[in-house]
Amino acid sequence: LSINCFNSKREHAQQYILQKGLKKFKDRGRAATQKELKQLIDRICFAPILIAELTESERKKAQEALMFLTEKRDGTVKGRMVYNGKPTREWLSREDAASPTAALESILLTSIVDAYEGRDVMTSDVPNAFIQTLLPDPKPGEDRVIMKITGVLVDLLVEIDPEIYGPFVVKDNNGKRVLYVQVLRALYGMLSAALLWYKQFRSDLEGIGFKFNPYDPCVANRTHQGTQHTIVFHVDDLKSSHVNPKVNDLFLKWLNDKYGHHGEVKATRGPKHDYLGMNFDWSEKGIVKIDMIDYMKGMVNDFPYPDELKKKTATAAPSDLFAAGSDKPLDKERREIFHTFVAKGLFACKRARPDIHTAIAALSTRVKCPNEDDWIKLIHLLSFIDATVEDPLILSADDLRVIKYHVDAAFAVHPDFKSHTGGTMSNGRGCPITISRKQKLNTKSST
Repeated sequence: LSINCFNSKREHAQQYILQKGLKKFKDRGRAATQKELKQLIDRICFAPILIAELTESERKKAQEALMFLTEKRDGTVKGRMVYNGKPTREWLSREDAASPTAALESILLTSIVDAYEGRDVMTSDVPNAFIQTLLPDPKPGEDRVIMKITGVLVDLLVEIDPEIYGPFVVKDNNGKRVLYVQVLRALYGMLSAALLWYKQFRSDLEGIGFKFNPYDPCVANRTHQGTQHTIVFHVDDLKSSHVNPKVNDLFLKWLNDKYGHHGEVKATRGPKHDYLGMNFDWSEKGIVKIDMIDYMKGMVNDFPYPDELKKKTATAAPSDLFAAGSDKPLDKERREIFHTFVAKGLFACKRARPDIHTAIAALSTRVKCPNEDDWIKLIHLLSFIDATVEDPLILSADDLRVIKYHVDAAFAVHPDFKSHTGGTMSNGRGCPITISRKQKLNTKSST
């Protein structure tokens, strides 16, 4: 098993399950696995338990430990142990597993405030945030969280600390070595891990005077030295801003004192930041520029039919954007490509490229049964992106107290005679919030 993934810095990485990773990386893979296990042992993330001490329910609910290996861009190999949490959906409710994350609108709006007030901005991430969070003690009658470790991982654990883990190793019916452990800290892969981290981090922030926004549970403010200090966070990725850089210095020290015992909380300072897949630039007074240049270039370069792209396209969509067309349906290969690239565009249009929002909104209604005419519209969109790949979203405020909304609708423009609504919100220059969507009901008129 191998998995292709993107991290928040847009680095493409391929993850390998342990057995395949050891074959590929050999000694480097084994060393990376041992390093990851040693880190978990040092932090007391789990404790071995005798199989006889488990209830029947705990044995049934015990989930297997998985180890993934990844080669980073600098050539080093990283190991990551994961709790296989997918089967736990059967008994975990959404309330016990869903963690809030910062709304995109909050990220963009606070960035405008940062520019308007000339704040010093700091971005940082807490290393290994989940495993810094203790699991709550089970209530009377509740099962403990049990993880089942098998195969090579058992051998490596015993090799690291034979006295602690050796006596607890048993063999299953197939003769495979098995070790059961009680999970003590939130591990990656656990459905509740992000929520547990959120609760702890929120409590810690409230302990130093932050008050959370009632509309976005991942935005918090406090008054420090007479002016506002704002925190926005998406799991363990943070953005902190204050007019005085020394306030961010103190906050970074607090982060390291609190969470930096097993790895430094590193921060980015200055006017330019790579945050949540977007590049933020506060170099110009009162203005923030946001771009996704690498992502947009990748979108164009990954398109498997580059010869079909046009050289110069002035708009994101042709004049017949909403027309269904009468051409034949796409073949399976191009239908999947169409779906993939519309999804890629949807990710971008809600962030740094609202100029393609209307085109993406229309194409999103066609992903189930795209035809040749829809393919031409996708080519048109990609050609426009290719021509404007370095265009940033530029945001600024004339007055933070003045918010302007513009909303309109195009009547019965879709093939099923439904209308289309569009809207923008602005503080002055640029639109941090845009909507473009097909209406759900047929109407007799636009008024």
